[in-house]
Amino acid sequence: MTAEDRLFTFHPRSVAIMAAVMGFSLIALFGVIWTQFDAGTKESFTWFQRLTLLAFFGAILWILYRMATVRVTAYADRLRVRNVFKSYTLPWSDISALRFRSGDAWLQLFDADGNRIGILAVQAAEGRRASTAAKELAAVARAHGAGPSQLTPEN
Repeated sequence: MTAEDRLFTFHPRSVAIMAAVMGFSLIALFGVIWTQFDAGTKESFTWFQRLTLLAFFGAILWILYRMATVRVTAYADRLRVRNVFKSYTLPWSDISALRFRSGDAWLQLFDADGNRIGILAVQAAEGRRASTAAKELAAVARAHGAGPSQLTPEN
């Protein structure tokens, strides 16, 4: 897919900034702590302990990366939602509603089976920018055959 194939894309800036700051801070903190250990302390770590620390550190960085890359992208034939732990690709015909009411933490998508999927990319923390994005996405959804009910965000 090229950028020209995308009809709409949105990702939260505040979450990306927060995740980047936390990631760099974590790297700096662990780096400073490790360099402050004397040689004897560093040598006391077994290979298993070192691998465990690296795995833990890597898992945290991976979660921060996923948080920084949440997004929603609309194409002519489908909607792609990338959340922190799971991604969804739905054809427009499988989307029955989009709802973003005052007080909701993020945009809610309802599929044809009645399942609710939170679109974490469009979240209330982004303020007016998120409200505008929800309205634009609702317009794209209507224009491409998504279900008729509740497609206008209420925020």
